[in-house]
Amino acid sequence: MNTDITASAKPEYPVVDRNPPFTKTVANFNTLDYLRFTTIAAVSVTVGYLSGMKPGIKGPSMVTGGLIGIMGGFMYAYQNSAGRLMGFFPNEGEVAKYYKK
Repeated sequence: MNTDITASAKPEYPVVDRNPPFTKTVANFNTLDYLRFTTIAAVSVTVGYLSGMKPGIKGPSMVTGGLIGIMGGFMYAYQNSAGRLMGFFPNEGEVAKYYKK
């Protein structure tokens, strides 16, 4: 059984790293990744606060929403960064950075 997820689709862009490690993927976050990360987290905090029905539950609800947003935002940014390194998303910046002569 082949469990390699990249085996089913071929990259459309130049491959910088076929299997990037965690540290390289996080180091590759760009401004848009951080913007998406913080936006998702901020919206989740707001939704968490507003979803607290009773006054005593608004705080814990806001914290829970924030934690969910932080995790979701990080995973979305990580997916985009890894996709660029593996050649599945447009990656002109990564190719220029890693293939300097």
